[in-house]
Amino acid sequence: MKLLRRLVAAFGVFAAWTAFAQTPGVTRSEIVVGSIQDLSGPIALLGAPVRDGMLMRFEDANAAGGVHGRKLRLVVEDSGYDPKKGVLAARKLIQRDRVFAFLANLGTPVVMATMPAIVAAGRPHLFPFSPHESTYAPRDLLKFQMFAPYRDYMDAATRHMVQSGGYRRTCLLYQDDDYGLEVMKGVEAALAKLKRPLVEKTSYKRGATDLSSQIARLRAGGCDFVVLATVVRETVAAMSEARRTGWNVDMLVTASGYSAQTHELGGRAVEGLYGVTVLPHPYADGANRQLADWIARYTSRFGAAPNVWSVMGYQVADLFVQAAERAGPDLTVERFVAAVESLHTARDFFGGPEYRFSRDDHLGNRRGRIAQIRDGRWVILTDYLE
Repeated sequence: MKLLRRLVAAFGVFAAWTAFAQTPGVTRSEIVVGSIQDLSGPIALLGAPVRDGMLMRFEDANAAGGVHGRKLRLVVEDSGYDPKKGVLAARKLIQRDRVFAFLANLGTPVVMATMPAIVAAGRPHLFPFSPHESTYAPRDLLKFQMFAPYRDYMDAATRHMVQSGGYRRTCLLYQDDDYGLEVMKGVEAALAKLKRPLVEKTSYKRGATDLSSQIARLRAGGCDFVVLATVVRETVAAMSEARRTGWNVDMLVTASGYSAQTHELGGRAVEGLYGVTVLPHPYADGANRQLADWIARYTSRFGAAPNVWSVMGYQVADLFVQAAERAGPDLTVERFVAAVESLHTARDFFGGPEYRFSRDDHLGNRRGRIAQIRDGRWVILTDYLE
């Protein structure tokens, strides 16, 4: 009987070890996670804090003993916001690094180019910084999204702004790619509900910095409200050009332009800009004690104050940690997916929303809020919009 018990125990250890060996990125001592960020291209000012936020959360978990005794290792590849480089980065992370999952890949063009190969390789595609509908629908076992979709939140935000501001001539400046087109669909849906036309729209190529012709076209169209499907640099360029020419039209930018870098780079030119946000910016002034402690730790670790992208990186990694803990010591993709589908988080000291996932719904949040730059900082104006 003792021999039988020993054989059963030995078989259990062997079976568990075999499961780990068959699960890429999972060993008895670590879990390897991959991420594709822009660290050298036009949105590197977003990619770096996202990376640092994720690193900090993984380091916190490792300092506490890891996840079921395994340390978390983050492998980050630079796409330069170029879909072709993103595909090469995904291939390396899958084939050479053999990561368990992809976390927080940045940029809609890169995500659209890399997601099919990642899912085909059997890796979970988690919480990309691209609120595109295809990142969670149609439902796929391996695709999860926590960020409110462009279409949903821009529909709600545009309707709120037009109704509360009394605007008559809404226009759109958009990036000429999947990101811009998704925002356009949300804006058009909002205006259709209000029985208003989209008076004018004009696009720019990804990475452009001279938007003078686009601003001139929108001004000539008599726009009294402009929605911006831009990122930080392009947001600053658009508003700076408008103000330079004496055009003080109100503008609303997506969450891709909601960043401290926007008012840090734009200065007085971006005063009054409206933006959509899910999380407040982590300003040290007025922070609660937990947030103040987190800001101090982040600043000490990375030599720079955090921004909202740092917070989002930390929260994305925190969701991964929670799911990996729920999945148990015998970590497999199937157990991990089931764990994510059971997640329901509470609101935390960062001031963000609850995130809720289920077997039938892999989108954790659908709503955003309106903020505005006032006296050089973002101020939240509304609760979450329906």
